[in-house]
Amino acid sequence: MRFPCLVFAATACLSACSGGVADVFDARQNAGPCPPALALYDAARVITFDGTGELFNDIRYTGEITDVRLQCRYAETDPIRAELEIDFAFGRGPASEAATHNYPYFVAITRRDAKVLERADFVLTANFRDGNLAAVNERISDIVIPRVDGGISGANFEIVVGFDLTEDELQFNRDGKRFRLDAQVGRDRSE
Repeated sequence: MRFPCLVFAATACLSACSGGVADVFDARQNAGPCPPALALYDAARVITFDGTGELFNDIRYTGEITDVRLQCRYAETDPIRAELEIDFAFGRGPASEAATHNYPYFVAITRRDAKVLERADFVLTANFRDGNLAAVNERISDIVIPRVDGGISGANFEIVVGFDLTEDELQFNRDGKRFRLDAQVGRDRSE
């Protein structure tokens, strides 16, 4: 089965953004369920170090995908049109070098638990000028998944999100290691 290119357009939005995919489509009932949207477990977080080690004081920046939501619409033989919202949480560590940091990430459309049909790469800039933590809500609209016929439902696809990691960052995640810059440092253990 051959699928034409999928279209992605990203726009950063504040959490208070209104509107969405449901507002642009008619009232016909969906032909089936929306594709599941999820953060890939091994790529849902990123920690960059200064190269001297993997201790707390060696952390430059952290990032985590905290939520992924999808709205979609399709009826009869129409393609699946979807809008994806991704919530990110970012941290600036003791070894950070700047008040902003770029985080590359990807959005991929796959056949359910199988082949990647299309992948788009994005870069999100976190601004730490007001402190060491930042949260961003990213909206990706105009996702179009063509369907061969009306019998193909959204349940046949998945939309997968993750950070674009180096081999070392991926191995760090797979080893189960973790740091979060919003954890309380120096907390009295007797509490």
